[in-house]
Amino acid sequence: MSALFSAFSDQEFQARFNKARDLLRQESLDAFVIVAPEHLYYFGGYDSWVSVNSPQALVFTAGEDEPTLILRDVDLTLATETSWLTDIRTYNMVLEDYPSCVKELLQQKGLTGGKIGIERQSYALPFSLGQALGNALGNYEFVDATNLLGALRLIKSPQELAYINKAASYASAGLKALQKHAKVGVNEMALGTEIDYALRKSGSDYPAIPTELTSGTRSAGCHGTPRNRIIQDGDLVHAEFAGVEQRYHAVAFQTLVCGEPSPEAKELYNAGLVSLHAGISAIKPGASVASVEEASLLPLKALGLESAAMMRFGYGIGIAYPPIWLETLQIARGFDQSLESGMVFVLHSCLELPKQGLGVIQGGTYHLTEDELAMIVGTGDCDLLIN
Repeated sequence: MSALFSAFSDQEFQARFNKARDLLRQESLDAFVIVAPEHLYYFGGYDSWVSVNSPQALVFTAGEDEPTLILRDVDLTLATETSWLTDIRTYNMVLEDYPSCVKELLQQKGLTGGKIGIERQSYALPFSLGQALGNALGNYEFVDATNLLGALRLIKSPQELAYINKAASYASAGLKALQKHAKVGVNEMALGTEIDYALRKSGSDYPAIPTELTSGTRSAGCHGTPRNRIIQDGDLVHAEFAGVEQRYHAVAFQTLVCGEPSPEAKELYNAGLVSLHAGISAIKPGASVASVEEASLLPLKALGLESAAMMRFGYGIGIAYPPIWLETLQIARGFDQSLESGMVFVLHSCLELPKQGLGVIQGGTYHLTEDELAMIVGTGDCDLLIN
């Protein structure tokens, strides 16, 4: 029977879990110790942000054992109300040693050694915890499973797409708030509050990354959050934020100007549009991620602005928990990945000129099918909005 707050049917969760177990066999691994919260949710249905300070794991072997969720005793209710798993074990963070609990669990499953897949790149696995697990499980070899498991999440099911589209409706409410309240004389903090209020009022869950918003000379920092700065006449203002439904994110961007923009601001904005359009034009099923980013950079090279493109052109989006919402798909040079029908990803052109105090970002969240690339939410390659 599905848990009270389960986001998917038990059948969909079981199908995902079966793929993970098949992956163990394909990669000649003996077990997974899954620690990343997005994977605990995707494969086990367990919805909880607490991995960042309370170690927890989904443990199973390549055999036929029942998957086991191990977590702090204080978090048991979080699991029983969301997860389809029935073998849930707890430990006391003060009185018991988590690495020893994991070791004992693996031994109960018949493993006294072998290859263990674990997400080495997860924020839920800080260096100290990794060391402690390594010391406790000295007879085991750890293999990084971050990308192996992440790849299973890249093609979205119909129910996942429904959640992403719902999240997009929340992000659209945030865009409307940005467009309505961004004015000369408004405090960045107050503007960010209006966006956040619109997101939550429309129904959005908490995002994995706080609302990013900068203005004026701060616009050259695309990862900045609001500060107590008053927006001035002629300031570029840009924001990035996400709507969230059942932990599925849809990210929206917009750069606008309050008052009359300078010629330099107009030129930079238009260069960003050309870059965004060029990258989007290269996207199709089978395209390499490197070729897409290279296409986005071609017009910037002609304008002498390639060095201003400091961000990757895109990345996969879906389930996310703090402190990040990126999936393992990276649409950038240096990655050996290809795009496939059914993927959902963020695409953006982000240009920063710190010395001039100018920065723009454009794009949104997109869904790729065999027939088209459709924007789910965002402003895309729109003209510069003047408020």
